[in-house]
Amino acid sequence: MDTSTFFINSYYSGGIINTTPKDAYSVAKDGNAIIVDVREQSFTAYKQFDVPTVIYCPISTLVDNMEVIPNDIAVILADSTGIHSHEAFIILKDAGYGNIANLAGGIVEWERDGLPIKVDYMEQLDGSCTCQLKPRNRLKK
Repeated sequence: MDTSTFFINSYYSGGIINTTPKDAYSVAKDGNAIIVDVREQSFTAYKQFDVPTVIYCPISTLVDNMEVIPNDIAVILADSTGIHSHEAFIILKDAGYGNIANLAGGIVEWERDGLPIKVDYMEQLDGSCTCQLKPRNRLKK
């Protein structure tokens, strides 16, 4: 299966196929692709892609857990903005995956485009920079 048949509004950059959130949603909602969210668990708890099939496999564990990612369906790699999913693309491509695309702009662009997400406000993070993020709304015990 050639990924380009699904991703109409895609572009190549540095040998990586990037797809738009709208394109990704179109194929994922119909079951023609699976989204693999490579964000770390602390980032996926607050906002998640709302499509029928999403696999959560943090980039930090991707090499050791590739067996959870199917090789017989289009795979859309996603994260917050498209940086770590770009890295994940290279890892999967080097492992022999051919039916893969990077979600350009990640969940940030997905949400900006008005596509469905699940939000758990109790998991919202707060901090002045990424290195200081901590849960905002969790009750203290």
